[in-house]
Amino acid sequence: MENMGIEREKKRGRKTKNQIKEVHINKEQTKFFVDLSNEQESLSLIFDFLMKCNEKDYGKAIIFKDLCIYAVSKLTGKDVDKLKEQSLSEMEKVEIALVEHNKKTGQSLNLGEFLVKRLGIN
Repeated sequence: MENMGIEREKKRGRKTKNQIKEVHINKEQTKFFVDLSNEQESLSLIFDFLMKCNEKDYGKAIIFKDLCIYAVSKLTGKDVDKLKEQSLSEMEKVEIALVEHNKKTGQSLNLGEFLVKRLGIN
């Protein structure tokens, strides 16, 4: 994904624990580029959908821009939550589970202790 209008401040060195990532969005950006060259299934899905949308006798041709604008207007809070969850790495999911477990039980297990307990390893 090229630039995407999102600027991140890069800091040198190791990330401290519980550091929150700051994301700055460039609101002046007016053009977006979507590279699907390595995602043939998604590309095929989009082309198939555009073909279905344009099987008509009247009206202007429906293009990818029209499809995106319509789809984005239909997104709900649940969709946003799903997108956020999909952006997590496996390790981030484990860290979240650890934090939730520690809050729920009142313990302060470290990652190793948590994994031993979760996996039932003695």
